[in-house]
Amino acid sequence: MINNIKTIGIVGGGQLGKMMILDAKRLGFRIAVLDPAKDCPCHAISDEHIVKGFDDLDGYLELAKKSDVITYEFEHINVAHLEELVKRGHTIYPSVASLKVIQDKLWQKEALSKAGIAVPKFEAAKNIDDLYAYYDRTQKPFFLKSRRDGYDGKGNYMVRDRADIAKGYERLIGKGAKQDTSDRLMIEELAHFEKEVSVIATRGQDGECVIYPIAENVHKNSILDTTVVPAAVSKKIVGKIMDIAKQVMECFGGVGTFCAELFVNEKRGEVMVNEVAPRVHNTGHYTIEAVRTSQFENHIRAIAGLGLGSTEMVVGASIMKNIIGGDGQDGVVAYTGIEQAYKISGVNVHIYGKNEVKEGRKMGHMTMTGKSVKDVWGKLDKVNVETTVRSKNG
Repeated sequence: MINNIKTIGIVGGGQLGKMMILDAKRLGFRIAVLDPAKDCPCHAISDEHIVKGFDDLDGYLELAKKSDVITYEFEHINVAHLEELVKRGHTIYPSVASLKVIQDKLWQKEALSKAGIAVPKFEAAKNIDDLYAYYDRTQKPFFLKSRRDGYDGKGNYMVRDRADIAKGYERLIGKGAKQDTSDRLMIEELAHFEKEVSVIATRGQDGECVIYPIAENVHKNSILDTTVVPAAVSKKIVGKIMDIAKQVMECFGGVGTFCAELFVNEKRGEVMVNEVAPRVHNTGHYTIEAVRTSQFENHIRAIAGLGLGSTEMVVGASIMKNIIGGDGQDGVVAYTGIEQAYKISGVNVHIYGKNEVKEGRKMGHMTMTGKSVKDVWGKLDKVNVETTVRSKNG
């Protein structure tokens, strides 16, 4: 037992939870997980797995009874049930109050803007007439966004011209929908940026904050493909991003690991926050092999009340590449290329343990480390781990 915490409860049993558990077990903690999938990635390594849905209050209550502290591995969960746990005296990190704000993209942007953190211009959309009025006023393309539950590009629609408005509205709200949408949609201007980067920070219960090296990200089909560290940005931009990371943690009173995704325009010297995630993050997977203390270990240390570890790079550079289900794939997964990958020094493969592969589903990732970014790109060029379907639909 460390600091009177024996069991950590995790809402969500996916790959992020699995990587948290691997570090938590090394530190001697027991783990209880809440996830409706019997074969979720966390199942095999959890001490207890509560197989109930994320909207099932009984599941949250059962998790709370078994746990000394609770955290979560993704943000699209039932805040009302978490608020009930807090009322009953249970401890949850990051705080439920911060999660409630971050879950709603409009509230999140309002909080960031109020804290003086630069974000793209945005506004609420009460109904479809607001969308037409915005376009007529600006004559510019814009993003129509769902305020809740969006990820990997889902919940976003780019409106390029007036004719796109009805299409986007129908896509996000539903066919024939005419109801008030004041709590469902928002408008966001298109940001003019040169690079997408992210910065991960962990904050302890005592306010101690550590910040990880900045990562440069490339997306394909709105899903993260590669993360390169260190990001190719100027020292001036690095300084701005580090300041923003601290401001974000202060803004949300963060305890645990958070990630801020950012747009960078070097020519203008601009950095804007695109989105904040109150959890460990895909763009921080490189920290397992490339940094003294991974984002997962520091998250566990933070929520358990332990001191935080160093975020110093132990290699010159790193690239993380996601292993994602290919076009049309749907069935029992198999992998190709792992044996060849392990013939190359500095390559590590992580398989998440999901039995079923689907197109666009994250099934694992690879991390390449080396002396320089050029050196690591050379390794990635020789590696090709891919998913394949062993048999259709199991």
